[in-house]
Amino acid sequence: MSKDNHTTASQFFDVVIGGGGYVGLSLALALKQSEPDMKVALVDLRPRDAIKNDPRSSAIAAGACRMLDQLGIWHLLEGDAQPITEMIVTDSKLNDSVRPIFLTFSGEVKDGEPFAHMVQNNHMVGALYDACEAADVQIFAPDTLADFTTHPERTDITLASGKNLTARLLVAADGVRSKLRDLAGIHCNRWRYNQSGIVTTVAHESPHHGRAEEHFLPSGPFAILPLKGNRSSIVWTEKTSDADRLVKTDDFTFEIELERRFGKHLGPLSLDGPRHAFPLNLTLARAFIKPRFALAGDSAHGIHPIAGQGLNYGFKDVAALAEVLVDAHRLGLDIGAEHILERYQSWRRFDTWQMGVTTDVLNRLFSNDIDPVRFARDFGLGVVERLPFLKKALIGEAAATKGDSPKLLLGNPI
Repeated sequence: MSKDNHTTASQFFDVVIGGGGYVGLSLALALKQSEPDMKVALVDLRPRDAIKNDPRSSAIAAGACRMLDQLGIWHLLEGDAQPITEMIVTDSKLNDSVRPIFLTFSGEVKDGEPFAHMVQNNHMVGALYDACEAADVQIFAPDTLADFTTHPERTDITLASGKNLTARLLVAADGVRSKLRDLAGIHCNRWRYNQSGIVTTVAHESPHHGRAEEHFLPSGPFAILPLKGNRSSIVWTEKTSDADRLVKTDDFTFEIELERRFGKHLGPLSLDGPRHAFPLNLTLARAFIKPRFALAGDSAHGIHPIAGQGLNYGFKDVAALAEVLVDAHRLGLDIGAEHILERYQSWRRFDTWQMGVTTDVLNRLFSNDIDPVRFARDFGLGVVERLPFLKKALIGEAAATKGDSPKLLLGNPI
């Protein structure tokens, strides 16, 4: 419709964000804290309590911790966050009595700064939500973006509730099955692994001392990630049919299968939370932007959890997009113009595709039981183990403290 016919009942915003997870909330907060005069809205289909009640835990890289500190919420999370002080990598068959360690990572990004922390999602998302409300982000929840129409100078948005919004820019942060991405006509490259990730929390008798473990088993990686106290978060990859069976089985059978993969080095195990399985696919958007539209987080890229970088790549998107938008806004430029958004796309798309391909290759390389392949990959792990400078570079890359990092990931204001 033309500008003359544009309804005056519509609420105007500089940026409207679809999706109230950690990506949408942190982007809204970064924009409002950097430029308080920007009008920012966030829309999510879940009610407030559901948004803040994610039972999972996540590994937050050092760069993301710096960003959360700059946003003013890390001090609320740090007390319950578990530093990861060491990580070991093994490669074995399920019934092997010994799991040789082929690769170890230990140390800090710098003195007193671990390369990652384990954080409970409900704590992180809850703190982000409260900070957004305090920063005067307009939150529409529960509600959904039913449709939108892009014009040269604006985007008109219709919510399921019947509300009408107008924005200079619409950001899709609504997950790997993004409805907004589909409405924008952005296509994806997809690969299905026929794998699912089982996520749960366990309690164990002995302390983990902050050590994370990744066991490469024939069905896929089995990760043990330390939480506060004698507890660990489990990310367990299986064939989808086996994962569905395991999630539906009784606790006794599930704990037996869990112990076969976990081992007995931390003493007896018990379940300490619900268990869920989710399908693992590789999803990479062919474009991150269109005029007055941008993708961020899982709506732009869904990668295998083998490298533990999915959440941290979402934070990288947020830091890069916020910096691009704030820089343009301060110069009086149109933040929704395609040539402005192109800086964000060029900053993030290649990095994301590179990580997507890397995780795809790693998953295919390690999720099998072919002896010659096992020998080759174990030899490669052994080479990395003997090259400290390479291990340090890998830690820096995983911690998001190296390369062309956005200011927020370096702990600096925009």
